[in-house]
Amino acid sequence: MRGRNSFPPAMSSNQLDTKSQAWSALFSEPMSELVQRYTASVFFDRRLAAADIAGSLAHAEMLAAQGIISQEDHAAIQRGMSAISSEIESNTFDWKLALEDVHLNIEARLTQLVGDAGKRLHTGRSRNDQVATDIRLWLRGEIDAIRALLRELQLALIEVAERNVEVILPGFTHLQVAQPVSFAHHLLAYTEMFGRDEERLGDVRQRVNQLPLGAAALAGTTYPLDRERVARSLGMDGVCQNSLDAVSDRDFAIEFAAAASLVMVHISRLSEELILWMSQNYGFIRIADRFTTGSSIMPQKKNPDVPELARGKTGRVVGHLMGLITLMKGQPLAYNKDNQEDKEPLFDTVDTLRDTLRIFTEMIGGQLNAATGAKEGGISVNAAAMEAAAQKGYATATDLADYLVKKGLPFRDAHETVAHAVKAAQAHGCDLSELPLATLQGFHPAIEKDVFDVLSLRGSLNARNTLGGTAPAQVRRQIARHRARLVGEPRP
Repeated sequence: MRGRNSFPPAMSSNQLDTKSQAWSALFSEPMSELVQRYTASVFFDRRLAAADIAGSLAHAEMLAAQGIISQEDHAAIQRGMSAISSEIESNTFDWKLALEDVHLNIEARLTQLVGDAGKRLHTGRSRNDQVATDIRLWLRGEIDAIRALLRELQLALIEVAERNVEVILPGFTHLQVAQPVSFAHHLLAYTEMFGRDEERLGDVRQRVNQLPLGAAALAGTTYPLDRERVARSLGMDGVCQNSLDAVSDRDFAIEFAAAASLVMVHISRLSEELILWMSQNYGFIRIADRFTTGSSIMPQKKNPDVPELARGKTGRVVGHLMGLITLMKGQPLAYNKDNQEDKEPLFDTVDTLRDTLRIFTEMIGGQLNAATGAKEGGISVNAAAMEAAAQKGYATATDLADYLVKKGLPFRDAHETVAHAVKAAQAHGCDLSELPLATLQGFHPAIEKDVFDVLSLRGSLNARNTLGGTAPAQVRRQIARHRARLVGEPRP
């Protein structure tokens, strides 16, 4: 992204031709080159070119259908836009700084190619409603791509979960060992988060997919436009109903940035856990070498750079959200030049989010080996280390309390009894399950030999066999539910 206090590089004299500015007839002197560089957006908004051409073609088709331009002009516009698309795709299009933005560059080139027909294209519209339409069209496509990436990430998590349903992980609260959980159950918590993200972006898409075109500069137009026809041509869900709001609204961009920030927050939380789990103090997982780096001075180091960078890039995306909100907070109706500053943070948010989702999907789910055709996982699980860690923090203490409740004790009394038992285990340097039966019965006579089934990690896991619980049977049901949701596989 271009630096906020820098200007684009100098351009040739033909690119600085001020005579081609759309408003030049009113002005008695040309815009200074410094101002041109300060106000131009063509260096970053050229990525809207495909959306700009699509919107222009739909507008031209409607103008011809309404008899506002001739069928001959419409055909010429189509031919010219086809040629411009080819030039942009082949990287031969001559972007001019003096034309300021993607819209004027394309319109000027169209007029060069087809003459007066190109000049008639702008009938009934303004750059204000044009740019609002372009951003919405572009963002709609990006949302669709990001939602697809979120689905791929969820499937990657499910694949790892399916292989680790029976693996026991210490569940934490306050980063202290709390209760044993299935490692698969833990991964499915992130599947739930990313599923909500996908739904949330789908909801945002509905408000993005509304047509501003035809609102013109701010008050509508005197030409008999059929805005609904243009909306149908572009596959949009409806038409913005107030011309002032249509050209000045950027709520959809802010809403997208908020949804993107939440995705990155979820990525960052997962990153934090991957970083902890990979450290020597935990040793729960190994991240494939292709996703890590070494140290320039310490040869033994293997650093989890991908999760660390994702954790850092979360601040970048959240910062863009704050920037967009601040951008809009002081603007009176209708359009203001401030809104040119909406694009770079929006573009960078999309780029950062897409790249992050792609690399996390590969890091978690692995990739196909072209030579062998086998899938190489990105994360290896050390089940023994996880289970050993779960043994260290008296993770089955709550199970002992539940056991006593089932024997007739009130929960608060059971809680107090187990606290004394834990204190005794700490004094002996052992787990609750390693205390002799006689010692346990000293805390309450209702404790019998069957307590050791309750105090085992596996017993604790299997006991939580309620909807949403961590019992392997429940986890497998949740995996089936997610697969049915994501790829339509029938549930068992």
